[in-house]
Amino acid sequence: MSSSSAVPAARPPIRDALVAAAFRLFLERGFEQTTVDDIVALAGVGRRSFFRYFPSKEDVVFPDHEGCLADMTAFLAASGPEHEPVRRVCDAARLVLRMYAENPAFSVQRYRLTRQVPGLRAYELSVVWRYERALAEYLRGRFAGRPDGTLRADVIAAAVVAAHNNALRSWLRSDGVGDAGAAVDHALAYVQTTYARPADAPAVRSGPAGPGPGPGGDVVVLVSRRDAPLWRVVQELETVLERP
Repeated sequence: MSSSSAVPAARPPIRDALVAAAFRLFLERGFEQTTVDDIVALAGVGRRSFFRYFPSKEDVVFPDHEGCLADMTAFLAASGPEHEPVRRVCDAARLVLRMYAENPAFSVQRYRLTRQVPGLRAYELSVVWRYERALAEYLRGRFAGRPDGTLRADVIAAAVVAAHNNALRSWLRSDGVGDAGAAVDHALAYVQTTYARPADAPAVRSGPAGPGPGPGGDVVVLVSRRDAPLWRVVQELETVLERP
């Protein structure tokens, strides 16, 4: 493989020029007061060029989401049975963070703009819903046939998106100061701790393996539901062992 083939394709300069022109005008005039004609005039291109890259004025505010959604979908499609599903969707969410972190100044600028324009907030919600749907569809496939598999998939997908967005928006509100990756990792770790457990965790049983109790020792037998998550079994065991 040649070295040139390993370099990601550069984004079209016309596309970048349109985004730069749009945001300059949005900040100077306001989103509602800026037209597509204004944007193409400042960028020095025709209307046809604008609509070749962006279906609408709203889309120019979120220029990278279509590509990010495609990357996420491909990432999930490449998953195998060896991938723990909750960890996998958390890793998929990190692709969205990477998109924001690549250009903090632009991401902060866009965040401020969407807070000011109700129509953009609604558009952003539709984008977030598409990410959540992609995560849920993957999880539904992994949890197919399990009790409440669809419910579990939808709840986990929503939790991943909520955790990711909570950390991401905190970072954006701080003007992009600090380590966004660390904040998102912390939030997603909470989701993994809560949900990334085998669906059929075995009960803890006493067995012949290992030595028996010494003089004065105790034998602890813990009875647990077969479908109890492993973290709950461990928690119950620790509670018993801590009793005097």
